[in-house]
Formats: sequence, structure tokens, C-alpha cells
Amino acid sequence: MEDNNIKTLIDDIREQNEIERKYFVETPDFSNLCLKSRKEIVQTYLKRDDKGLQRRVRKITESDKVFYTYTEKEFLSALIRKEKEYEITENEYESLLMQADEKLVPVIKVRYDFIYENQLFELDVYSFNEKYAILEHEIDSPEQESFLPDFINVIKEVTDDSRYSNAALAIAGEFPNQ
Repeated sequence: MEDNNIKTLIDDIREQNEIERKYFVETPDFSNLCLKSRKEIVQTYLKRDDKGLQRRVRKITESDKVFYTYTEKEFLSALIRKEKEYEITENEYESLLMQADEKLVPVIKVRYDFIYENQLFELDVYSFNEKYAILEHEIDSPEQESFLPDFINVIKEVTDDSRYSNAALAIAGEFPNQ
């Protein structure tokens, strides 16, 4: 995909602020989860653009359906990011893969979306370690309290720890040493 085609597509992106808390957890017993969805995700980071934005593409498989997304993120703080994301075609995905950042390996994970106490959580289990996972809770404001599931062993909150970001995991290929 040529850069001017990407710019045209970017004009049609939905833009939103993403506010989330992240937790390093032991992978729970899935029978305790009130699952909304299960998605297999292959996330590939692209070289940063001239504005220094983090860019990625995803191949997402859910219920035997495959779709692709392109995302740009600007980090406003550890808790808040400005995110632009939109769905792309398989051909656009394949073309964007040519811009992959060679220093980062694709992140392969399974995402489980579930509800607890009327809150939506995302649990990411990574291909490199099935014992531990990352639990994310998207919130409406930084002041909002999270009511964490009592059946999940939370090791620690990692919202402010960049070593647990997907981009850092793409470099390391593993969780940081405990």
C-alpha cells in the first residue's frame, strides 16, 4: 500500500482515547469466566511513521471468521492513549506487513473478553507463556475504580510498567523476570 493511500484511509479512521488498567495475572480457570468472545490475534508492529506514532496491524480470527485491522497509537500517559483504528482488507494487511519493524517479533495471543460485576475485561494469553497472562480493563476515566475478579490471582498492576506493553513483549518474546 502506498503512503498516500494510507493517508486517505487514515482520514476515515475512528479516533478515540483509550484508558485502561493492566494487570499481570496467573492464567485463570476458564470455566469461571462469563465469556463474551474468544479471538486469536497475530499482532505485527510496523516501523514508526515520521510523527513517531506506534503502528500495528492485526490478523484476528473469531468463530472461524478472519478480519484485519490497522492501528496508530499516540501515548499521552501510561494510562491514556489516543488510538486510531480501522478495519482493512487482507490485501492491505499483506501490503502493510512489508513495513514490519524487524526488531520486533509478531505477538501471538488469544484474547478472552468476559464480563465481571458489569465490567468488560480482556484477558490476553500469549503463545510464549500460558502460565501467566495480561488482564486489561478499559475504563471511562483515570479515577474509575476497577473491581477485579476474585477468581483471578493478580500478581501486580502493570499499567505504568512499559515492560508489559505488547510492543515490549514483541522485543523480548517473554514476560519480564519476576
